[in-house]
Amino acid sequence: MIKAVFFDIDGTLVSFNTHKLPESTIRALEMLREKGIKVFIATGRQFQFINNLGTQEFDGYITLNGGYCLAGKDQVIYKHNIPSEDIEALIRYQENEESFPCGLVEEDGFYLNYKNESVKELFGMINFPEPPLRPLQENKGKEVFQLIAFFSPGQEERIMSVLPHCEATRWNPLFADVVPQGSSKAVGIDKIIEYYGISLHETMAFGDGGNDMAMLRHAGIGVAMGNAGDEVKEAADYVTDSVDDDGVMNALRHFDVI
Repeated sequence: MIKAVFFDIDGTLVSFNTHKLPESTIRALEMLREKGIKVFIATGRQFQFINNLGTQEFDGYITLNGGYCLAGKDQVIYKHNIPSEDIEALIRYQENEESFPCGLVEEDGFYLNYKNESVKELFGMINFPEPPLRPLQENKGKEVFQLIAFFSPGQEERIMSVLPHCEATRWNPLFADVVPQGSSKAVGIDKIIEYYGISLHETMAFGDGGNDMAMLRHAGIGVAMGNAGDEVKEAADYVTDSVDDDGVMNALRHFDVI
């Protein structure tokens, strides 16, 4: 019996075309809650920057790809930051080797060192205001939980070699989410279900991006959206329709969850 369902946001709950939740998805979330099934967000976004879910209520949030987890909206139950030596190494690399747009996600904010066309394209795609600009050097030792790093797949190996305590995951070729080693949405699921006393086999997860693959493999049932890439679909137990074609509702009905 499914007791908890975890949802990615962009491309899973929210359409890239309309920037809204489809009506069928809103109804599916309501039906889950009516049955007493807990619903959770599992996103790469920072909690303060979740701006596209309307008035929907959730029982908790896995944010920053598992690096920062909350029960409800206020109770932090887990956080895992990037070691300061990796942030210092990133700053040295940017100063001495090559520069690329990079966002530092701190507990209370998010800023970029500079913008280019890739930055504009990403934030336009997710319908989100571009973050403020600030030199990376102004981090001044504050905890960083994630990097939004605008380097290409071809640059990735070279740049990640100077960040030995981090790993990169992508849901778009424009950028990588760089997180501390051991962070993932799968880890976030474990933290949430431990807090709520739910077993892993009683969980279900929905996603569409590369940063969802660990979660889809880990949950009791992993569902890839029809708009996901082939690699993500291969990581799932089931492939549903796209976000714009009632994929969430259809999968929940397929498994008789609602």
